[in-house]
Amino acid sequence: MKNINQIKDLIKVLKTDLHERDEVISVSLLSALVDQSSFLLGPPGTAKSLIARRLSCAFRDAKHFEYLMQRFSTPEEIFGPVSIAELKKDNFERKTEGYLPEADFAFLDEIWKSSPAILNTLLTIINEKIFRNGIKEIKVPLKALIAASNETPPHGQGLEALYDRFIMRLFVPPMEERANFEILMQGGAVDSFITIPDELKITNKQLDQWKKEIPESIKLSKETLNVIHDIRLELEKEENESLDVYISDRRWQKLSIILKASAYFCDRKETNLSDTLLLRHGLWTTRDNREAIVKIVEDAVRRNGYALNDSLAEFDRDKESLEKEIQKELYHSEDVYEKIIIKDKEYFRMTKTFESQQGYSYSPIKKEFYLPIDKFKKDQQFYALNIDGNNSEIVCNFKGTGTCECRLNNHSYYQSITSAPDILFYKGDKKKDVNHRLISQLQKAVEELQLKSDSMIKEVTGHFEKFKVELKTPFVPEHIQEIAIDAVKTMLDDLKLRREDCNRLHKLTE
Repeated sequence: MKNINQIKDLIKVLKTDLHERDEVISVSLLSALVDQSSFLLGPPGTAKSLIARRLSCAFRDAKHFEYLMQRFSTPEEIFGPVSIAELKKDNFERKTEGYLPEADFAFLDEIWKSSPAILNTLLTIINEKIFRNGIKEIKVPLKALIAASNETPPHGQGLEALYDRFIMRLFVPPMEERANFEILMQGGAVDSFITIPDELKITNKQLDQWKKEIPESIKLSKETLNVIHDIRLELEKEENESLDVYISDRRWQKLSIILKASAYFCDRKETNLSDTLLLRHGLWTTRDNREAIVKIVEDAVRRNGYALNDSLAEFDRDKESLEKEIQKELYHSEDVYEKIIIKDKEYFRMTKTFESQQGYSYSPIKKEFYLPIDKFKKDQQFYALNIDGNNSEIVCNFKGTGTCECRLNNHSYYQSITSAPDILFYKGDKKKDVNHRLISQLQKAVEELQLKSDSMIKEVTGHFEKFKVELKTPFVPEHIQEIAIDAVKTMLDDLKLRREDCNRLHKLTE
């Protein structure tokens, strides 16, 4: 537990007297621990520079460099002045001591206001960790660069490559909680550079060890990979084209290192859904698409609570197929009417009594007659047959429905009758005299599905109990972690519903 205790305690010290900045601090630190840079988006006065200064204190013997960029900033202000002594020797070389090329940790505020000459050099430093000082190539000790701005880089300025190197992008808004704001108003100045106990400070030896171990010793879980594939598919959908987000393969690979690092510093061998939620900070590109991208990530986590050993889709197909077979073999798929054969044709048998119209006092007439089945639910007039198979005096019409209107021809003083043929079995009624061997086979198939659903429930329940223990991470806020918990809960609830559905199928075979 050495890693998690050191990092948790370090984060606790770093956020001293800071409110609503826990996530920014922890995620920026996580990025720095694996040699990745971060970008902070937010208005002035939201503690972005203070956070960067504090993070530099987390590294033992770290040299810190910071600068507020502007349109007229020159390379000399960032990379050091030109050496006059070397210039006299016809060498172009900068004096880099105290400037970014010799810093372990750097903070550049309002980075996008800088000149192309500075930004192009930064790209080489971040990407290759090399600074070209005249004809020399100097390996820079930079562990992480934190950049900040109140805007994202404008399109069409050639800044996409540099912006892509900032793997974690964190939104830093003004304080939202009233209580925290009042604490800020009542308190004094907050220290930028703080004293961190020596045992918590991160050494170069640790960084080298972590840089080697994390990619090799930590696996991306099936759940993590499923979430990533889900997100990629969502971003490819036509309705999301307006978000204008492109995630390079290089960026995905760098993000995977971040996720693995999150698991590593929680003393796990594999990522889980909590780690995967860090993708909320790695995929958005502008202030306008940030919320939409965060929602895509969170919804993908909700949909991929656990990667079952068995295919859930295959289980659902088997269950659906079995239900169709049960319905086909054991239950009537449509209403079954009472029929009679007359001269090799099928008829509905009807026995009805015709009553006299109001105002007449004729005796009721009881008639037995037969309706040809080929006229059923058609809209055409026809004569019913009598018992001898001849046309009777009864004129009928189904009028396109399941009920037939019948009247006595040339007997207008008798009321017409609207009635449906007699039904022996309704749709959904169980069939009689079904082969017992077939019933036994269907019951066995249902029981196999029940066992499979029990196995899946047991598997997910076991994972859930383990996951609740491993869920806690200092890099994701607790209320966001609940998304991961809810994802597994939802999956478990869905499996229990499937089990109940298997019970329903079993009852259908009884």
